[in-house]
Amino acid sequence: MGLEDTTGKAKSLSAKIEVLRDLESLVKDLISKHEAKRDLWWPSEILPADQGKDDEEFYRTLRKRARGIGDSARVAIALNILTEEGLPHFHRLIAENLGSDTFWGLWNGLWTAEEDRHGNILRDYIRDSRLLNFRVLERLQFDYIRSGFHPDWKGDPYQIFVYTTCQEKATQVSHLNTGKLAMNEEPLLYSITQRISQDEARHYAFYKSVFTEIMDRDPNQALSSASQIMPSIDMPGISIANFNEYADVVRRSGIYGPRDYKAIVEQLISTWKIDLVTGLNELGRKAQEKIMSIPVRLEKIAEYIESRHQAKSFRFEVLFGRVLEMS
Repeated sequence: MGLEDTTGKAKSLSAKIEVLRDLESLVKDLISKHEAKRDLWWPSEILPADQGKDDEEFYRTLRKRARGIGDSARVAIALNILTEEGLPHFHRLIAENLGSDTFWGLWNGLWTAEEDRHGNILRDYIRDSRLLNFRVLERLQFDYIRSGFHPDWKGDPYQIFVYTTCQEKATQVSHLNTGKLAMNEEPLLYSITQRISQDEARHYAFYKSVFTEIMDRDPNQALSSASQIMPSIDMPGISIANFNEYADVVRRSGIYGPRDYKAIVEQLISTWKIDLVTGLNELGRKAQEKIMSIPVRLEKIAEYIESRHQAKSFRFEVLFGRVLEMS
């Protein structure tokens, strides 16, 4: 990389940091609105946790219901908790790029605290219901967190907000549909996934609103950043062992797949009014064109995957080594 390129990138980063500093009052207001609307629930309200309570009958009933949960839903639950356990990586990445002694830091702490409950309640449920091989799950969690999460954001803080917007929405969809898949057998699990999904929806609203303001202040660079992220986001669990197998089961189960991501992209194009932005320079126009072409590309990917779809067998140690046959 030449000196001119290095200097240009440094100036671009400095300008983006200034935009984000200018947004601090907005972040303060968004935090206040978020806290006013949220439902601050606790895992102990859902699963018994107090000493001395007679809960033996509760757990007998819980485990009986859980036995009826299909293996495809169990795979989705395993993947969901593993990705939720990636929270330390996201806290680090946001802190590194946005600092801690700011309203961005206050949001990062609040968001982390709210997200932490998701992993906690799923872990409690899995353990108490005996839904999965817990020792295997713990090892998967350990290896996943140890491997780290290193997205190629190129030192671009704008990309953080595009990624988190897309990711929070994808997580909302995944939890929502996982619960629906299991709700006939286990209404408590359905209730848990709905609570998590509602949290993710509020987090999505926060990040979406932030990037809306970035678009208003710096449309050319904002579109350029969005064009780097939106074509295809790496899910935070991509470093999980056999991640592609988990993702294939989730797709085949109708929980989350390319068409769901296409719907997210289309929604964000509409929300951010990307097609209506005018007065752009060459960088912005090229990024705008690239983003507008993403839905067509995602449709082709979905069609390609569907055209090659065949029956397949899966085997997961976290499911006690059972074989899962899927059409």
